[in-house]
Formats: sequence, C-alpha cells, structure tokens
Amino acid sequence: MTRAEATELLFRMPWPELRDAARQVCREARNNRVFVRGLIEFSNVCRRNCRYCGLRRENRALRRYRLSAASILAAAREAAAAGADTIVLQSGEAQRRPDWLAEVVASIRRDTGLPVTLSVGEQPHAWYALWKEAGASRFLIRHETADPRLYAALHPGYTLARRREAQDALAALGYELGTGFLVGVPGQRPETLADDILLTRDMEAAMCGVGPFIPQAATPLAGAPHGSIPLTLRAMAVLRLASPKLNIPATTALASLDPARGQRDGLEAGANVLMPSFTPRTHQEVYRIYDGKARVDMSAVRRAIEAAGFDHALPPENAA
Repeated sequence: MTRAEATELLFRMPWPELRDAARQVCREARNNRVFVRGLIEFSNVCRRNCRYCGLRRENRALRRYRLSAASILAAAREAAAAGADTIVLQSGEAQRRPDWLAEVVASIRRDTGLPVTLSVGEQPHAWYALWKEAGASRFLIRHETADPRLYAALHPGYTLARRREAQDALAALGYELGTGFLVGVPGQRPETLADDILLTRDMEAAMCGVGPFIPQAATPLAGAPHGSIPLTLRAMAVLRLASPKLNIPATTALASLDPARGQRDGLEAGANVLMPSFTPRTHQEVYRIYDGKARVDMSAVRRAIEAAGFDHALPPENAA
C-alpha cells in the first residue's frame, strides 16, 4: 500500500465497501476472535507536559495517585478471573523504581500466568531490559503522530525521533511492540493519517490503537473539537487492510464519544481487541487523560463482541 492508495481508501472509498473489506480481512487473519486485555492504570503521575493530556505535569488540579503492589496484584487476579487474556499495566511517564515494577510484573506472571504488557512511556533502555527479564512480553508506546513537527508541538521538549528510538530499542529486546495514533488532534493534516498507517506497518508493530482526539479541560487544547468518529473508523479499516495480522483495539475513546455503538462499530471496522478497565473504581475517575472517559467493564465487552458477531472465550458473566 502506497501513501496515495492509503489516502484514496481513507477519504474516497465508500464506507460500506471499506468496512466490509476490513471486516473480511480481520475474520481471515484473526479467526473472528476478540482478545480481551485487562487494563490496570496504576499511576497518574507524569513528568511530561503534553498539550492534550490531562495527566500533564502542570495540571495542578488533578489528584495524583500510585497504586500499591498489592492493589495491582488484586486487580490482575480480578481481570484473570473475568476472562482477560493479558494484563496491561499503564501509567503516566514516571516511576518509583524500576525494580519495583519488575517485582510487580513477576508477581502477576506467577499468580495469573497471563502475559503482561507495559505502557509506561520513554524510559532508560536498561529498565526495558530489566522488565523483559522479569516477565513482561509486550510494550505499548504510541507514536501518536507520524508528523515530526506536530509531535514536537504536542509534546514540548520531546521529538518523534526520540520516541521511535525507544520503540526500536523495545523491539530489539524482543518485546511485542504496540503503537498508536490520534485522529483529529489540532494541527493534523489529512495525509498524516496515511503516514501513520504506513509507519505502523513498516515498524512491524504487533498492535496499534487508533483513537479520536478528545479534549481535556485542564489542557491547552481544552476548547478544541473532538476527532471524528467516522474518520477514526475509516483509519482503523485502512490500517487493517495495510496490516492484516495487526491487533487493533476498539478504543475506550470510541465508547466515550458513542457509548451505545462506539466499540461495536470499531469491531465492525476491523478491530479485534477490547481493553476493559480493572483500575479500582476509586481511582478510575482521576486517570483523566481526556474528559468524559467511559467506564468499559466486562459487561460492555460482552455486549460489543456479541453485537458485532465475534467469538470469545469469556466465562459466563456471573462466574467471576
């Protein structure tokens, strides 16, 4: 797929044809199966000051938290009992100690037997190696945008080149690499979406999240409009055609903008992953990357999977 071909699919191909093509490729490449990743947002402390994110360092109104190792392990056990096939540990870009997180990863692996994905941002490469040795097998670190100038504008003091270096280091260590990008963030050019899709393909990522931009009140982009759901779905569909075996989540952002159909529509557009939150309810509200974030639980996951006609291996809803 070339940039011109990706752009043609993104903006000119009739949506029913694009959706059906992506869904067919997903069925053939991923066996009509939806994977369920149990998300635990264990800290909202962050050293970065990204212009769109509510966890940004200068958001003084946000109540900060760090979950204890015991709380994280309890949440991981809950996710495993509910049928999650992977535990995802996510936080702002800050850490207590690298060995602390290594111990948490090792404990989850011992107790649940499930793969562990980390999403903790740019860190020293030696830390990545330590966490890999402890048992983490996947790492989610989104490139956010393939436009270097837009990346620098959204992430003061950081560059896309530095983010790509971190991604390459993780891949070299043997992690399954997850990336992702925003749709509709202020300053984004239409052709950049084609570049995002091709960059994801070329880095041979194992997973890519595509989500609409949603503003957060305590950020410089508070007054900007949210990204388009239809364009987000189109980007997901083209991504599926470009990378047939890629794991693509129907993001929580879709559910936040369209609680009734967002994630179902994502699955019908080529997604094959859902990520319900197992963050303790006392802390979900203050993991505030954007405003109006939906609470995606296992009930919502089952509804989306069944409505879209996918298979799953989840236990009965009352089993957990």
